Order: sequence, then C-alpha cells, then structure tokens
Amino acid sequence: MSERTGRTSGSSAEEEGVRLQKVLAQAGIASRRASEELIAEGRVSVDGKVVREQGRRVDPVNAVIHVDGMRVEIREDIVHLAFNKPKGVLTTMSDDEGRPCVGDYVRERMESGGPRLFHVGRLDADTEGLLLLTNDGDLAHRLMHPSYNVLKTYLAEVPGPVAKDVGKRLRAGVELEDGPASVNSFKLVDSMPGKALVEVVVHEGRKHIVRRLLEAVGYPVQKLVRVAIAGVQLGNQRPGAIRKLNRVEVGNLYNAVGL
Repeated sequence: MSERTGRTSGSSAEEEGVRLQKVLAQAGIASRRASEELIAEGRVSVDGKVVREQGRRVDPVNAVIHVDGMRVEIREDIVHLAFNKPKGVLTTMSDDEGRPCVGDYVRERMESGGPRLFHVGRLDADTEGLLLLTNDGDLAHRLMHPSYNVLKTYLAEVPGPVAKDVGKRLRAGVELEDGPASVNSFKLVDSMPGKALVEVVVHEGRKHIVRRLLEAVGYPVQKLVRVAIAGVQLGNQRPGAIRKLNRVEVGNLYNAVGL
C-alpha cells in the first residue's frame, strides 16, 4: 500500500505503467535519450532500488523516483507553491471576521478547478516572507514536524549596535518560558545608526520563536521576514506574489525530510 496515496502498487501496475525514460523526460529531467543514459549509469532509483535496465515500466502515480539521490516529483496533480506573505495577512485559509488571509490569494485558483491547497506551518500576522503552499500532505507533515529539523532562515531588524557575543549566546541556548531554545546560526548582515539587520537560522517551529529568542538577549524585533525554508529561497519575489517551485526546489524539500 502506498504511504502517499493509499493505492496498491506491484508488478501488474509496473507492467501496465509508463517507461521510466518517458517519465523522466515528462518530468523535465532530461530528454528520453539522455534519460536512458542516466539509467544505464545507475543514477536512477525507483522505490529505493537502482534501475539499470532500459524499458522498465513504472506506476507514474505511486512510484518514488530519485535521480542522483534527489527526489523527482512525477505526479501532475501535486502542487508546490512559494508565497511571499505580506505583513498583516493571517496564516489561515479563511477568516470569519473577514480579515485578510492566505486563502484570499489562492481562492480563485482553487475555485477554478485547482487542487485544495494548505499552508505549511505558520507566520504570525506581523511577520512577512516565505510561506509554502501544497496539497502534498506527507511532505507538509514532515516539513512541520520538529524531528526533521528543517532549517528556516529569517532576516530581523533589531535595535543596534549588536554586541559581539549575541551569536554565541543564541547558539549556546537561552531559557524561554516554555523551555530552552537555540539558533542554528546567527550573523550580522548590516549595521545602521540605531538599528541592525541580522540573519537567524532555526529549526524549531515554536510560536514566535525568533522574536522570543532575540528579545531574550536584549534585541526586540522591529521587523521580521522569513527568507528561506530548506532549499527554497524567497529571493526578489514581491509581497503577495505566488510562484511555482522549480524541480530542484521541490527535490530539496523532499531531501530535507527524507522522502
């Protein structure tokens, strides 16, 4: 039984499936001829096993395919989006009080026949930046689960100047009201009169974790933007914009959670 779809797969599904090189070509990995070379070189695996024989048929719905160790999403019904959440927008798909929310930005997409999407994790209303949207429940669950230690990068504007020992203190860990917490990395990005821009990388998902950590060491956050999750970068995406993740970004997300 497939963990992802609940459908049964086996030899009969493979016999009736699609040739592996065609699946790779349709997924944009390489041309059919180049895909045959990847298979011959042992760089392609299906359901955890390296495939070298040409003409192997696979179930394009249930098969889990990796090329050079990176997961390839081959299902056309699965959607992965990056949304630059503006400040003041709630991380919900609807709001009974009519306040602006994430659902406002994708409602037309879903009502016009697109899949039902949900957000991966949360950003508080005052925090801007990268929010992932998908209909892949397995991926979303793992990205949010603390055991997978998915790294999230934030840029925070704080009062300046920033003392030299702040990064060391945050990496060592500080005591919060709900237990100790630490950052994976911290660096000063820019310093201006009376304020500074710092980069904070964390793997925790506790509520307001970045704001609470910085306030605990004496630097209350004045502005906070999430700029990366695992291998997905916000880049120059404008606030309110939505874009489809590319193949490498999707592969990085799957790799980050062992899928």
